[in-house]
Amino acid sequence: MKRTPRHRTVVGTTALLAALGTAVTACGADGHPLAATPYDAADHVSFRTPTGDGGRADPDKPLDITADGDGRLTDVTAVDGAGRYVAGELAADGGRWHSTSPLAADARYTVRVSTEDEDGRRGHEVRTFRTGRPRTTGRLDVTFGPKAGRYGVGQPVVAELSAPVRTRAARAVVERALKVDATPAVEGAWHWVDDKELHYRPEEYWPTHATIRVRSNLEGMRIGDRLRGGRAKPLKLTTGERLIAVTDAAAHRLTVYRDGEVINEIPVTTGKPGYETRNGVKVVLGKEYFVRMRGESIGIPRDSSDSYDLPVYYAARVTWSGEYLHAAPWSQGSQGSANVSHGCTGMSTSDAEWFFDTVREGDIVQVVNSGGETMTPFGNGFGDWNLDWRRWRAGSALAPDADAPRPDDRARLRPQSA
Repeated sequence: MKRTPRHRTVVGTTALLAALGTAVTACGADGHPLAATPYDAADHVSFRTPTGDGGRADPDKPLDITADGDGRLTDVTAVDGAGRYVAGELAADGGRWHSTSPLAADARYTVRVSTEDEDGRRGHEVRTFRTGRPRTTGRLDVTFGPKAGRYGVGQPVVAELSAPVRTRAARAVVERALKVDATPAVEGAWHWVDDKELHYRPEEYWPTHATIRVRSNLEGMRIGDRLRGGRAKPLKLTTGERLIAVTDAAAHRLTVYRDGEVINEIPVTTGKPGYETRNGVKVVLGKEYFVRMRGESIGIPRDSSDSYDLPVYYAARVTWSGEYLHAAPWSQGSQGSANVSHGCTGMSTSDAEWFFDTVREGDIVQVVNSGGETMTPFGNGFGDWNLDWRRWRAGSALAPDADAPRPDDRARLRPQSA
């Protein structure tokens, strides 16, 4: 049955046609339509992209491709010089395709269109065009963290933005452009901590001996009315063994697991009443051979009976507010039997030296059976793993029911030390 001719969409200007640059057509051939040489599709496809400065395509407008006459579109791909594909939507009847993701500014695009006429003959057309410079001036740069290197399997990836991104639509553009590829492959998701910071993690910890590559495709992309993506330096991380240290505050014992096997059990002391150690999963933030710990730093007056001023060695930090696992020779008589610290996990000097030499940034420290509050997800270190996967994914702008992070997800700091 002959199709009813569709309305022909008129291309905007002659200058635009020159900018788009028609290319690659071929003559038709007799015989079976699937074996035929592709027919000339140039007369069956219209491109509509409003022009900007200098006759180039306006990057703030969508790309619109329409099938004319009795033909229909069967496939459309648009890719820029950096290899970034443009997402689009093809009508069920093949009459129209339009872009659904923003175009990059000052970029060269190649568009490949496949068509089919009423007799089933296939046609192909390739066009190129350039987008102009944006009318917006704001730029969003991205800084990935931590610095390149080897980490434990609990290390989240961090993306810090140079400007706030508040709307869900703009956040979705950012997320789609921030790429994390792991080998071995693992499913993961971004979570918005606030308007200027995102964290990325898998459902479970990273695989052991993995390679994680992070990059941004935001450069030149329109994010909002006055904001476009800037450059970002890519990042490469690797992981080591799966090292998890579990502190049982009630049993006064630290058990260290490597790839599921116990490699050491250490008698410890944790926070005494009023200074209870936080429960939950924490990530080693760094290691300091020497730290001077003073009671005033956590609000204890110098003349208080709780005041202290101590040189501390072999300290592994797990919160920014001052919670460490460290050598505490002054409390060795209580280690393994009582909790007497101001929130840190203390152990003998020899055990602390072993622990210091064994762990690395990104390794997991989990505290159980303490009277303290649970480690907050954000703001005082990496408490990311204290959110289950459903809640973690809800913090993504790409989740079906994504909501903005709640203010109480930021840490309410209660400094601890010693």
